[in-house]
Amino acid sequence: MLSRKNKILAMKVISLFSVVRGYNIPIIVLAQYLSSIFILAPEKGALEILLDFKLFLIVFASALTIASGYIINNFYDSQKDLINRPNKSMLDRLVSQKTKLSVYFTSNFIAALMALFVSWRAFLFFSGYIFLVWFYSHKIKKYPIVGNLTAALLAVIPFFAILWYFYNSVSFEEIEDHMSHFVVISAHAIFLFLLLLIREMIKDLENLKGDLANDYRTIPILYNERTSKQIITALTFLTLIPVYILVNVYDVGYMDIYFYACYVAMLFFLLYLWRSNSKEQYLLLHNVLKFLIVSGVFCIVLINPSVLWHGKSLLLKS
Repeated sequence: MLSRKNKILAMKVISLFSVVRGYNIPIIVLAQYLSSIFILAPEKGALEILLDFKLFLIVFASALTIASGYIINNFYDSQKDLINRPNKSMLDRLVSQKTKLSVYFTSNFIAALMALFVSWRAFLFFSGYIFLVWFYSHKIKKYPIVGNLTAALLAVIPFFAILWYFYNSVSFEEIEDHMSHFVVISAHAIFLFLLLLIREMIKDLENLKGDLANDYRTIPILYNERTSKQIITALTFLTLIPVYILVNVYDVGYMDIYFYACYVAMLFFLLYLWRSNSKEQYLLLHNVLKFLIVSGVFCIVLINPSVLWHGKSLLLKS
């Protein structure tokens, strides 16, 4: 049996894990490595990428920055979350605001230090990212459209750190030779960005009461829920553009199965969206989008599924 002191400590660890959304961090790390192997640098061997220490530092710095972003977001949203997520909010409050801020500053310092070890450009990149995450949590997120766009962009930015790492040595004259690859990378990024933007707008519908009580100027508050649903519908149909490019113009292996399945799911998503009018229904839609995003991470391997039966050759490919 744990002593009372150890129980309290265990609860605080669980609370901090909840604050930084520790269940998301491994998915983000996996997404960065799979993107590196199958999308950003497919010409390199997987083993070479996995053993790249500087890439590891960038991925680790991204994970720490994202975790600290969740902390500062939780810090500014503490009152709103009491209304929108009362159970999670009570768990998160087991850790004091002072401790959260200490972990926040420590995580950002370590992330910046890791980036500096890679290069001064990486240091500037992550310093700017850390500032933007703070500014979003402190100011931007309260404003309609700009807040949604910024939130989706912040979720995609860590992948640009990896893109920069692999292509910073490409000269201006060589860009044309890599143009088709950049188009594929951009199409993946736009598709992910649109899904994340849709998720942010669903969260506005889900958190309507808490946002209203705390003077957040979101689209459903300034206009109405119908306007939000119309924008979400338009964004859903916009995802057709990057999907078309990836499936019909360029070769993404068997990952086209994911895109087809995703789009069928999104059509049902829209049908349910227009019938929804309660927090529970919007939460279900939010979880559907999270499932599509997370499953998309694992489906990256379908670009070259030979890893499933020829793992050794993929690891050692030069």
